[in-house]
Amino acid sequence: MATLPPSLAIQSCYLKCGISDVSKSSPACHYIYRNHIRYGFEKMDLERRLICDELSQNVVKSSCRHLNSRVFATSRVLVEEIEQKVSIITEADNQEKALTYLFWTEVGGQVKVFVRKTSVKYAVKIEVSLLQLQSSDDRLISSWGRYRADSSSFIPLDVQSSVPDSRTSTSEIPFIQTSAGRFALELEFEAKQIPFYLSFILKLPSDSGSSGSEIRSHRKTKFCVPVGFHKGYPAPLGLSFSPDGSVNFAIFSRNVEGVILCFYDDAKADEPALELDLDPYINRSGDIWHASFESAWTFVSYGYRCKGSLLQRNNNKFDAGQIILDPYAKIIVNSIPSSDGSQKYIGRLCKELGFDWGDDTHPYLPMEKLVVYRLNVRHFTEHKSSQLATDVAGTFIGLTEKLQHFKDLGMNAVLLEPIFSFDEKNGPYFPCHFFSPMNLYGPSGGSVSAINSMKEMVKKLHANGMEVLLEVVFTHTAVAGSLQGIDDISYYHVNEGEDLEATNYLNCNYPIVQQLILDSLQHWVTEFHIDGFCFINASSLLRGFHGEYLSRPPLVEAIAFDPLLSKTKIIADCWDPHDMLPKEARFPHWKRWAEIDTKFCNDVRNFWRGEGLLSDLATRLCGSGDIFSDGRGPAFSFNFIARNFGLTLVDLVSFSNDALASQLSWNCGKEGPTDNTTVLERRLKQIRNFLFVMYISLGVPILNMGDECGQSCGGSPAYSDRKPLDWNTLKTGFSIQTSQFISFLSSLRMRRSDLLQKRNFLKEENIEWHGSDQSPPKWEDPSCRFLAMTLRADEVKSPLNSESSSHVRRGDLFIAFNAADHSESVILPQPPEGMSWRCLVDTALPFPGFFSTSGEPLPEQMAESVAYEMKSHSCALFEASSSLKSN
Repeated sequence: MATLPPSLAIQSCYLKCGISDVSKSSPACHYIYRNHIRYGFEKMDLERRLICDELSQNVVKSSCRHLNSRVFATSRVLVEEIEQKVSIITEADNQEKALTYLFWTEVGGQVKVFVRKTSVKYAVKIEVSLLQLQSSDDRLISSWGRYRADSSSFIPLDVQSSVPDSRTSTSEIPFIQTSAGRFALELEFEAKQIPFYLSFILKLPSDSGSSGSEIRSHRKTKFCVPVGFHKGYPAPLGLSFSPDGSVNFAIFSRNVEGVILCFYDDAKADEPALELDLDPYINRSGDIWHASFESAWTFVSYGYRCKGSLLQRNNNKFDAGQIILDPYAKIIVNSIPSSDGSQKYIGRLCKELGFDWGDDTHPYLPMEKLVVYRLNVRHFTEHKSSQLATDVAGTFIGLTEKLQHFKDLGMNAVLLEPIFSFDEKNGPYFPCHFFSPMNLYGPSGGSVSAINSMKEMVKKLHANGMEVLLEVVFTHTAVAGSLQGIDDISYYHVNEGEDLEATNYLNCNYPIVQQLILDSLQHWVTEFHIDGFCFINASSLLRGFHGEYLSRPPLVEAIAFDPLLSKTKIIADCWDPHDMLPKEARFPHWKRWAEIDTKFCNDVRNFWRGEGLLSDLATRLCGSGDIFSDGRGPAFSFNFIARNFGLTLVDLVSFSNDALASQLSWNCGKEGPTDNTTVLERRLKQIRNFLFVMYISLGVPILNMGDECGQSCGGSPAYSDRKPLDWNTLKTGFSIQTSQFISFLSSLRMRRSDLLQKRNFLKEENIEWHGSDQSPPKWEDPSCRFLAMTLRADEVKSPLNSESSSHVRRGDLFIAFNAADHSESVILPQPPEGMSWRCLVDTALPFPGFFSTSGEPLPEQMAESVAYEMKSHSCALFEASSSLKSN
């Protein structure tokens, strides 16, 4: 066979053809651009282009049906003619910068493909080597085509018929055999035609004597390479930008049959402007699908379509054609509502936003020093009474506008209800995404404003010494519009037990889901400077692949020992939004996990409604040693009375019907609103008692939004009935005295941190328990409703006389609780030498006398003791101070 020398290279040849939208074969890839397919060749004049007649049989062996033919697609696709140059060469040019793809053929040969970009074109060189042909007439042909449109409209390569029809749109080009014994050819494409996949097979002429006329890859598939984009990298997951400006996309799906990368030039468009069906051989590494581009053209957002019958547990519940949000997208935008009325999200195609953090640093407050205010960002300032501008009310910026309110209450940390993107129909406890804040919390309602305003909020709170904690939900998602459809078998629990009836329970300890959660948490710490996380429904973090409980769950352990996350506050909350009740679970902690103490809430509520044992209250006052004495300490107990689900604080003392039995509430003698003075006074005392116990107990107190001003939900425990905070109520008499009492308790905790803010449990010599007459408490008597304790302060070395051995002893504290329906005459113990008792709190007294920063000294009634009359349903606090001056 004669070899064409380089000096006599075949000149450009031109064909003209179209593509069809009726093929039902499954291609390795495809793409659509603005619903147009631009593709075609111009006719080649063989007589003018060929140097000698003897070479004509080696040039273009595509049949006449390929010459000057035009195939029209359906009305969905417009076919237009553009010029495409096809060159055949014998040697490679400048291959150092080319992308290389290597294949083995099914008969043992090797196919190497080089793709490189010139100034305005893309060149693809195909080189075949080590191929053993069975004929001396060594000839080889490439039958190739470009994948475009969707899976039902592409260039078919399996057509064997010689009769022209609308399905035939491949081109056949002969290889040139080089002096090294290789076969080579090169194709050139205009830059405006990319991106696409070039797919081809090798053909032997029918007269070659070979038993088979086609040669495919070792996988029995066509050879396929991307043109105009790269195969990409499997890490990191999500959208990433390289220093050279290229954009990489990576998504996990083990059971998917195909992944289509979709691009939008308008986020509100119904359909993508460009779709690219990723090839499983080129664009897949293990279970990660990936692709990269030198630039993102003019596209503004992106998403995915996933194909495959194994993706969903129930195919009837999911639209396989829907656009899916990238789980790792950092900036998301709202698209048009889906057919079911839910919001559809897509990722924004841009780099993560820069932000000037200045000299911002984490406050790193010790756990025992925290005083936490839990709030809903939207409800906190959404009400018109906040007097904020419309674009600020209900946003992160609105929260910072009310910073003084936190200071007035003595708070040094805020705990935000979930702020991850969510479908408003489901609520914030059913997130759609884990890497971006809800767009509605930004001033303009957009993703960028939400991100920037949240960072501004964190920066401002940090500047005022306040930490920012987030409630997070990783155990379940929204029912639709979240991770569904990517790979349900991997992301969600497949074997649903009786307590996993919902279809949106995440398989948290599955490796890829575990990594997703860790990456999300690290993102919030590094990008938003978040100080800690409270994990809702934490008991479900203990489940294994099949719903079984694990004694050593990988995710919980990974969070505990993560070098970044272990430095933050990590708090387990076993409340489950699905059934609205907390679950009992012995939570593995590795001495790093704190917990929302539900037992504290239940035992304190029971005591003040006349139930339970005194020992239960005593255990909670001392930091819940039954839970936290296993190497953690009382600072790991986050204590609350009322929270964002269940009854509000004022409703807790106003409603107690049969439907509210689980709330452990007491209406103080009258159901609902009343004008009865006796009932109202009892309710007021009970509210003070709840707040008092929460603040003087060891652990971290959590005040729920609105409880300082008597916010009511009319006795409904449903989260959906929670209302925006009415700032006008802060001006009422109840709110003024309650807010001042909370502020007093916060300052008291700080001033007496030696007894009330301890990382370790009190020593036996630091605490003594009493009955009303100084006799031991009646621990096992369920009818006894009185308990008192003395907290003894340690002697400390005088800071003013450091060289001497003199020591200063701070005053002891005597605290009494009377939940009985009658008064109790309390005998106080003997104060330390040179000190006397001063009453700082008596919740039965009228405002403003029921608390005092200095207190009134008690007159001595007996030589060795002091008696004090405590009213029913009240608390009292006494502090020993020097007889010469008050503290």
